[in-house]
Amino acid sequence: MSTAAPSVPPTAVVTGAGSGLGRVITRGLLDAGFQVALLGRRGEALDETVGDRYGSLVIPTDVTNDGAVASAFAAVVSEWGRLDLLVNNAGTFGPVGEADAVSVDDWRQTIEVNLTGTFLCCREAFGIMREQSPQGGRIINNGSISAHVPRPGQVAYAASKHAVTGLTKSLALDGRPYRIVVGQIDIGNAATDMTAGFADGARQADGSVRPEPTFDPAHVADAVVAMARLPLDVSVPSLMMLASQMPYAGRG
Repeated sequence: MSTAAPSVPPTAVVTGAGSGLGRVITRGLLDAGFQVALLGRRGEALDETVGDRYGSLVIPTDVTNDGAVASAFAAVVSEWGRLDLLVNNAGTFGPVGEADAVSVDDWRQTIEVNLTGTFLCCREAFGIMREQSPQGGRIINNGSISAHVPRPGQVAYAASKHAVTGLTKSLALDGRPYRIVVGQIDIGNAATDMTAGFADGARQADGSVRPEPTFDPAHVADAVVAMARLPLDVSVPSLMMLASQMPYAGRG
């Protein structure tokens, strides 16, 4: 009879887990055997994500609130003892318009959610992963196609996502001594509520409005699970996924 110790399921935190890509990614990780803590503003939406799946921890959290974020990650460690994976997914499109038409409050709110919220969660995860034993873990930040090539009229969103790329690269460098592996997934036109209008028409750089294709977000979940299952001696610094016929190459 085998005397080997039973394997312990890996643990994960997913932000923005109450809808869209966060919901699909969370379900993918749960189905793949991860224990997942769901962070998001609306507890009822997080419960809907979980459904009848086991291995979850629902923690209503505003990722722009540093105290709330610290409490959420402390709850994860209290429940499971360690953190193996953070998927930073919470985000907002923010205001649409040229720079002089964007209010300062809307700009700040977009930066708070997309950049500061991502930083706060990375900050907590980094500290946990550095101190735990065995040391290390993986962080996957959700960037965007707009982290490379912006859409017209989305100055706040594009700036925030470009900044997330810088954050990802910096954390990847700083995490090397501690086996903290940091990468980014950049997604274009996954079919979620945020992109629901693209099939009817999206504004193009030449001022026209044209329908754009989308793709099943389940493929994003598959990609995240594949990244999450890799050993920590393998890094995926950047992974781009997009609907194959959407405007990207030559965009603008």
